[in-house]
Amino acid sequence: MTRGVARPTKVSNGDRSWHPIAKRLWDSLKESGQADFYQASDCALAYSLCEDLSFYKKSGKRSGQMLQTIYSAFERLLVAEGDRRRVRIELHEPEPEVRSAAVLAIAGYKKDLGLAD
Repeated sequence: MTRGVARPTKVSNGDRSWHPIAKRLWDSLKESGQADFYQASDCALAYSLCEDLSFYKKSGKRSGQMLQTIYSAFERLLVAEGDRRRVRIELHEPEPEVRSAAVLAIAGYKKDLGLAD
């Protein structure tokens, strides 16, 4: 396997003219755990798909084949949990921050002495 370097990705806002469902999907993609793995090209693909989804949702005549094609493309972005499981990506809840007893005791002493932050 050839490896590259992941680069920081700036995600733009969705188009205000999109259908509400496309806007909601775009916003949810930015907040979801799999977004940690997205690169600029993934965001561009997601943007294009939300544009397509918006067009589809706004059109009077809808094609089942077009919707299936859009949803199939979203699978490549690992949007749904089943898609992530298929490629063995599991998102975990963040670990709670644990402070040692010594750190808590020192913080208590500082508070009692009026030195707390």
